Amino acid sequence: MNDTGRFYGVGLGPGDPELITRKAARLIEQADVIAYHSGTHGRSIARGIAAELIREGVIEEALIYPVTTGTTDHPGGYDGAIADFYDECAARLAAHLDAGRTVVVLCEGDPLFYGSYMYLHDRLADRYATEVVPGVTSVSAAAAAAAEPLVRRTDVLTVLPGTLPEPELARRLADTDGAAIMKLGRTFPAVRSALAQAGRLDDAVYVERASMGGQRIVPVAEVDADAVPYFSVILTPGDRAPRNRDITDRSRPVVADAPEAVAARELLVVGLGPADEKWLTPEAAAALASADHIVGYGPYVDRVPVRPGQRRHASGNTVEVDRARFALELALSGERVAVVSGGDAGVFGMASAVFEAAQDPRFAELPVRVLPGVSAIQAVAARAGAPIGGDFAVMSLSDRLKPWEVIERRLAAVAQADLVLGLYNPASRSRTTQVAQAQAVLLRHRPADTVVVVGRDAGRPGESLEVTTLEKLDPATIDMKCLLIVGSSGTTVTDAGAVWTARSVRSDS
Repeated sequence: MNDTGRFYGVGLGPGDPELITRKAARLIEQADVIAYHSGTHGRSIARGIAAELIREGVIEEALIYPVTTGTTDHPGGYDGAIADFYDECAARLAAHLDAGRTVVVLCEGDPLFYGSYMYLHDRLADRYATEVVPGVTSVSAAAAAAAEPLVRRTDVLTVLPGTLPEPELARRLADTDGAAIMKLGRTFPAVRSALAQAGRLDDAVYVERASMGGQRIVPVAEVDADAVPYFSVILTPGDRAPRNRDITDRSRPVVADAPEAVAARELLVVGLGPADEKWLTPEAAAALASADHIVGYGPYVDRVPVRPGQRRHASGNTVEVDRARFALELALSGERVAVVSGGDAGVFGMASAVFEAAQDPRFAELPVRVLPGVSAIQAVAARAGAPIGGDFAVMSLSDRLKPWEVIERRLAAVAQADLVLGLYNPASRSRTTQVAQAQAVLLRHRPADTVVVVGRDAGRPGESLEVTTLEKLDPATIDMKCLLIVGSSGTTVTDAGAVWTARSVRSDS
């Protein structure tokens, strides 16, 4: 590396040459080689921004994209064509670096923020002395141009590419406080639709060519979709909705005499079922549609269809009581709130956490209503046949809320009682031994050929079902996506592979 030239990725800012940093300007003026990307027309916006700094006689490398849309004759498609292009560009710059020349790649905005430079960085930074010089991003320039504070205090800012699928954009917009949406152009109609779905369209600001000539700032709702350039950004400020919003506003009023709707000063706890909307009950779907706020563990909140004006509050999976307390506070203030839980909210779900938090006297007069959902054990059992057709017990193998000694004692009691046993939360990244320990406990009281059903991701893409025995169960194959059903003496497997448990039990069993 010591005998080669130095490689620089230099951010130029959003377009105004006066926003180029002093360090970036110095490196451009001293460079042996100036490289810049451009479209198939050969004109480079980056070079135009830095033109006054490029000295006469410097070597210039114009890196012209072979294609700028997804249409190409390349055998590898668009991705293959672009990968070959970056390989060729890296080879051209490597030749200069090997000759000891200093190479500066010009980048609009910041080099590592949706920039083309990063693909050259991937190919060259481990071979040559490299430095990245940051630049003002288009998001920062757009916020400054619009004089629009994006986020305050604990607000979360999400930067989204407009190329995301419309439903994904709507979900992420509903889940965040402030947002900036880039890569518009042809994607603008879908982005505007996603903003409307998320209830963010009225607050959204469109900034075109921030800091450049022709800069334009207008509400998104007023933008002509046929005249949106790639160099434009949409901003949805995080502080505007909570600052101006009247918490008693009821833009989607509760329909009288509709028991499934969320009433003011009532908290609903909703079971989503174990998979997609096909296992969501009509009662639960109606409640979710009428709620002002959806509160829950992130992956479960993601499963709720986005509704205009609805706020979403996602959190981690170990803060159930804090989450419940937050939901109770919202409901107490008059908001319509639904706490969501996978499967059935009353089976190792959020219902218990809500009632635990509701023991606070401040919530004594606040009604809590639980709407049932299809549980995970029901889903796996149905896929297998009828393994819980007789008496059964359900346990969680997680020792986060109870000691393992208690789990072991209960496992032994269920096994001795000859009950079918459903096992939730069998394993996780941090809990890798519980399945083997449970297997050992059960084998002390159950025959080795006891039927075991292992269901994974029931109702979801890639679901699987395995029927094995207690002795042959491989704990290493079990993770958090699995649910286990351990049969009783009355559980059998048909010739077709279905598992069922007899309803009748002999007196000597």
